[in-house]
Amino acid sequence: QVQLVESGGGLVQPGGPLRLSCAASENIISINIMGWYRQAPGKQRELVATITNYDMADYADSVKGRCTVSRDYAKNTVDLQMNNLKPEDTAVYYCHAHEVVAGIRYDYWGQGTQVTVSA
Repeated sequence: QVQLVESGGGLVQPGGPLRLSCAASENIISINIMGWYRQAPGKQRELVATITNYDMADYADSVKGRCTVSRDYAKNTVDLQMNNLKPEDTAVYYCHAHEVVAGIRYDYWGQGTQVTVSA
């Protein structure tokens, strides 16, 4: 079982940057897809960005050009660099891992970290 621990959330002013990091309890090279989701109050959880273990990244339209997702294989982390943050980016951000082991699919979630964009 993979454990995920997020860090880096907080309060940031509109237009500012923030970097989130998610530490995995195992070597992330074996995790097929890692990524970030977010959930704002009263809304469903939505995809922010994903990255495969071939370092292929994908982004939600709402964050394209403002966010970069990356894996650090030395630290076993997946990071999300967010720039030019907007109030609508305010949400709890969750780290996600998806792996396939012996043909069985597993999904894991972190506990979430709050990001608040406000002046």
